[in-house]
Amino acid sequence: MSMTSNENSSLRQQSGPDWAAALTLIKPITWFPPMWAYLCGIISVGVPIGGAWPMVLLGVLLAGPLVCGMSQAANDWCDRFVDAVNEPNRPIPSGRIPGRWGLYIALGMSALSLMVGAMLGPWGFGATVLGVAAAWAYSVEPIRLKKSGWWGPLLVGVSYEGLPWITGAVVLAQGAPSLPVFAIATLYALGAFGIMTLNDFKALEGDRLHGVRSLPVVLGPARAAKLAAAVMALAQMAVSALLLMWDLGLYSIAITVLTIGQIFAMRVLLRDPKGRAPWYNAVGVSMYVTGMMIAAFGLRSLGGM
Repeated sequence: MSMTSNENSSLRQQSGPDWAAALTLIKPITWFPPMWAYLCGIISVGVPIGGAWPMVLLGVLLAGPLVCGMSQAANDWCDRFVDAVNEPNRPIPSGRIPGRWGLYIALGMSALSLMVGAMLGPWGFGATVLGVAAAWAYSVEPIRLKKSGWWGPLLVGVSYEGLPWITGAVVLAQGAPSLPVFAIATLYALGAFGIMTLNDFKALEGDRLHGVRSLPVVLGPARAAKLAAAVMALAQMAVSALLLMWDLGLYSIAITVLTIGQIFAMRVLLRDPKGRAPWYNAVGVSMYVTGMMIAAFGLRSLGGM
């Protein structure tokens, strides 16, 4: 049910945020990909966790609620005018988070992320600095890489999948990742470009209005969906080929089967790219991230580092 103008005006006059709305602002549903990727990194190195569980849990907290949550708050603040068109009931345009509170939440979580990242040692802190910087570079003017349908999804894919994976690996092993770990993390990060492109379908109208040149805007929904699907499939095919080259045949076969299933889902997506994008994000992306964990266990059997 939409709010009346009186209700909306009352919300805008609040002196502080609605804390339930603040939780909505940092979007818990988006925390899963970086948390999952961090765990993939932990598993892929082949190092026994032993007494390192506190570091593992701290890293999961950092990757999901803190850095990812901060990035969502920063994005919503910088996107408040776009959201007023696309989704006026979101926390900031609706007034449930009034004034500059959205900005204060994003800045406070940035500082908290850096403090927690420092507890993970120099490797963990360095990765946190990169993650926080990437979040602001994606959203804030005049950089606002989100305006590019090429650089924006690439940055988010690297930040959500590649960076957490490598961070998990180096935090547990306290050293740079091996070439196989780095290669697989990079391929999944590049493939996530497709996921992020499909995610842009939901903001198509507002992006057009505010000059955000997402690929659905620039290429049109049909061509953007084909490109996104191709990027995801090619990344997984490359992962499967590398695992086969490293004598990890069963893991390679498992990822190939998932990729075939994903290709069938892509056929459904391409019949109605804009309408089917949310469905594909649930079905196709689930197969994608399952492949990530399978690859991580395959790398673990190599000794990882």
